[in-house]
Amino acid sequence: MAVEPAELDYQFIRLTTKPTAQICYSFQVPASSAVSSTKPLLVVFLNGLGLQQTSWAPLIVKLKELRPDTSMPMTLTYDRFGQGQTTDRDPQDERASDPMHAHDCMSAIKDLRQLIVQIIAEMMGIVDTNKVTLVFVSNSIGCALTRLYVQEYPGTVAGILLLDSVLANSDFVSVFPDPDSEGFDASKALPDGINPDTLRTARERVRRVFHPDVGNKEGLSRKNLSSLLPKSDSPVLKGVDGRGPYVTVVGHDFETFAEQGEKMGSPKALAMNYTNPYWHAYNQGLSKITEPARSKGPLQAPGCGHFVQQDNPAFVAQELDEILSNVM
Repeated sequence: MAVEPAELDYQFIRLTTKPTAQICYSFQVPASSAVSSTKPLLVVFLNGLGLQQTSWAPLIVKLKELRPDTSMPMTLTYDRFGQGQTTDRDPQDERASDPMHAHDCMSAIKDLRQLIVQIIAEMMGIVDTNKVTLVFVSNSIGCALTRLYVQEYPGTVAGILLLDSVLANSDFVSVFPDPDSEGFDASKALPDGINPDTLRTARERVRRVFHPDVGNKEGLSRKNLSSLLPKSDSPVLKGVDGRGPYVTVVGHDFETFAEQGEKMGSPKALAMNYTNPYWHAYNQGLSKITEPARSKGPLQAPGCGHFVQQDNPAFVAQELDEILSNVM
């Protein structure tokens, strides 16, 4: 059953670090939630570039179905500056020479940190953020933001659910062989449905849309993302109490992703022979950013393309429920 965005109550807040702009957010407290418990649990949802915070509403509804009020955590969704219902741009972007690359992911996680600090203080009455258990759920570039957050603020996040992470260390073009490079072996047979022109077209299509040099209306630049996160399997993250966080890595369904690409004009063989194996290898690396006993995946989300939370919220709710059971 489709869930309308109105399922969540959206409000606005001004960060004390950037008081001239507002951020739209939703903070949900279950009716019987023990906010005053020893260490309450807050789940924070991090958007990609493609979907705004409303995309998490169906997942939160499904999670409520799995958990009675006494075990349902508090939830926080938000739209970054210049995204979705947050129509205000980052105030610091006014000084940027290129509005499409006005700030980077480190700036975005510092804003997130400030948002969490203020929400915990204003909505929960807790000044010490260490007295709240944090779990992050993220999609696409939100996964990169999650990793950077835990690196920058170690010991603060107990659980992480990564949904089809952005390929943070890739230019996306290199996923496909370059038929015009000196190292390309023209005598070697290509997969069925692929020829040099197919590869040239794919590389150019990806360059125009996904290359890190391509900006976005949000102004969140990816130009330095590969230097911020050069490897998918490191660094190993530090969760609470000196242990690694519980990490579940979820990737898209290979067939579904390929079929969706085909509908947009990209031959299915490209995804099956190049994109899917490349992405899966990246996800295998992500499964190593915590201690082995606390790692799960990479999984393929049934029937899902890149926007996993939109395509199968029930599946995501089940995986999140498992992480919550581990950290509570």
